[in-house]
Amino acid sequence: MKNIFTEEREIRSPKIVHALISLLGLVIVMSIGIIKFGADPHIPMFIGVIISAIVAMTLGYNWGQIEKFMVEGISKAMQSLLILAIVGMMIGTWLISGTIPTMIYYGLKLLSPKFFLVAALLICSITALATGTSWGTMGTMGLALIGIGTGLGMPIGPTAGAVISGAYFGDKMSPLSDTTNLAPAMAGTDVFTHVKYMLKATGVAYGIAIIFFGIYGFMHVSGGNIDTSQATVLMDGLRDTFNINPLLLLPPLVVILSIALKVPAIPGITLGLLTAAVMAPFAQSGVSFGDILDVSMNGFVCESEIESLNDLLSTGGLMNMSSSILMTMIAMMFGGIMEGTGQLAVIINALISRVKSDAGLIGATEVTCVLSNVVIPEQYVSILLPGRMYAQTYRERGLHPKCLSNALESAGTVTSCLVPWNTCGVFIGTTLGVTTAVYAPWAVFNYTMPVVCFLMAIIGVTVTKMTPEEQAKADAGELV
Repeated sequence: MKNIFTEEREIRSPKIVHALISLLGLVIVMSIGIIKFGADPHIPMFIGVIISAIVAMTLGYNWGQIEKFMVEGISKAMQSLLILAIVGMMIGTWLISGTIPTMIYYGLKLLSPKFFLVAALLICSITALATGTSWGTMGTMGLALIGIGTGLGMPIGPTAGAVISGAYFGDKMSPLSDTTNLAPAMAGTDVFTHVKYMLKATGVAYGIAIIFFGIYGFMHVSGGNIDTSQATVLMDGLRDTFNINPLLLLPPLVVILSIALKVPAIPGITLGLLTAAVMAPFAQSGVSFGDILDVSMNGFVCESEIESLNDLLSTGGLMNMSSSILMTMIAMMFGGIMEGTGQLAVIINALISRVKSDAGLIGATEVTCVLSNVVIPEQYVSILLPGRMYAQTYRERGLHPKCLSNALESAGTVTSCLVPWNTCGVFIGTTLGVTTAVYAPWAVFNYTMPVVCFLMAIIGVTVTKMTPEEQAKADAGELV
């Protein structure tokens, strides 16, 4: 009796029907699992891996070959997995040292009656930059700002729009964010190169948001008083729980300096971790070396008298990154099979057969990301799947991987909240108590970001060719 798992068989080239079975199988399972049963995306994603593996076997591949594809897929994201692990540890040390609380405290001081919406945008931007999480920012600072806006008489739509725009800007630009690490991992570049390149289009979209909220907010708040009691409560809680000191801004400055000096991502982030770890015992009373080890592993637990502050600052640690790390590994197993068996190539050829220009390729990437957010309602998948689909095409056209990572974040990360049934849209509706239909028209940064990226691609700003040396590294599978 033949063993289909080990025997050598003739391998056939995939057709579009094979690729669609794998892709649509994943879409259906992910949609049912997340929308109907509210499941985490990990197991539905693994079922998608099983489906793609079965399709691969029908094409003639044996299990050894399929397993090799999965391992190779995971290996391509290995740097990102290492960075996610180190970032988790760094967040723990930044919290116990008081670095993140200090950043949030000074962010809250930006609150201004006449420019409430701009202040809300900036506060959420700073908080998300400091914590690397749009969800945590919206669930804490966002809730407080919704209450402040209500007391001011500000319509809830614009207030929610400013909160969401700021939270997603900070999440998109923070080296602590999982999506900011996933995008360059899928594209084949490093996180610092990715963040620096995003500044061009992201800065324009963010500037549009600031101008919009500044004009709109000034029209509604003209010298009136604003109730800042909720922000005051958070600031008092931060002062009571932590020693707030401008010197605690040194760890993020170290990371920023590392970016400027082109220090590789892993040592650059590790320097930020070590700086906070060294400062912690001196900056916060009662912090021991054992405490630093514990928060690096298990995360920081805030024990103030303010529940919302505890929710915001109880995070970090290696173990709290495990969900993102495992999701990346499983998604890369799927991507490895799809790429190794040629199923991705079939889909890509069908999608870009009429795309002739580099700007058109970036536009196609963004459309794929948006569609992923719609049909596979999970933000991670909208980065992981298109990233693996288009990485080879970008290399073949000589485009720098940072062009792809920029497109992935410009469309995948920020548009997830604009889909009501996406996990991000569901979270916002539940947490802020605002439906997607109410806040989406005001989430200016989120819907202008992909448009700005595409328009800048047309004029060549977000289109960068690789040098011969970079092309050689990309062809060798190295980060560029």
